Amino acid sequence: MAPALTMDAVDWLHLFTHFLTLSLLAVGGAITTAPDMHRFLVDQRHWLTDPQFSSSIAIAQAAPGPNVLFVGLMGWNVGLNAGGGLGGGVYAYALALMGAVIAMVGILLPSTVVTYTATRWAHRNRELRGVRAFKAGMAPVVVALMLATGWLLASAHRDTARDWRLWLLTAAVTLIVWRTRVHLLWLIAVGAVLGALGWV
Repeated sequence: MAPALTMDAVDWLHLFTHFLTLSLLAVGGAITTAPDMHRFLVDQRHWLTDPQFSSSIAIAQAAPGPNVLFVGLMGWNVGLNAGGGLGGGVYAYALALMGAVIAMVGILLPSTVVTYTATRWAHRNRELRGVRAFKAGMAPVVVALMLATGWLLASAHRDTARDWRLWLLTAAVTLIVWRTRVHLLWLIAVGAVLGALGWV
């Protein structure tokens, strides 16, 4: 059940500035900041439910295109909740669109400017020891942030007795990705079919 929200201009500004801040911390992509997004949107502000948060990430990761689209889906869901949900009519959809735009501009604007500027500088100075060391040092940070995101998404399924099929499928897909060259879209399609049939 979506939360009943009443959001004013200050709340929308907080949403925008939070994503502005996260944009500067998104080393390795926006997905690495998902744990803090969850803390802010679900735990602290209660603007999204756990299922809305998880499904925003899952849908965006399964869809073609950049994986940052999950931020737009989160903004969309916040706006939809603020407009009264799916039954809120045109007003709800207008707020949903506004939420998606606010979230996407917030997450993309600072990182785009910084990336453009830093990339030009790093390319001109690519032979410097400090530039090479920075690139090498960021790799473990990105891996750790990705693991934290995976842990957050997996923690939604704590009931092992009920979710054993999901865990089994996760282990099987991990092995297939690790040991074969099967395209990920085939694995996503199989997961979608198993989910549609109610097996996971």
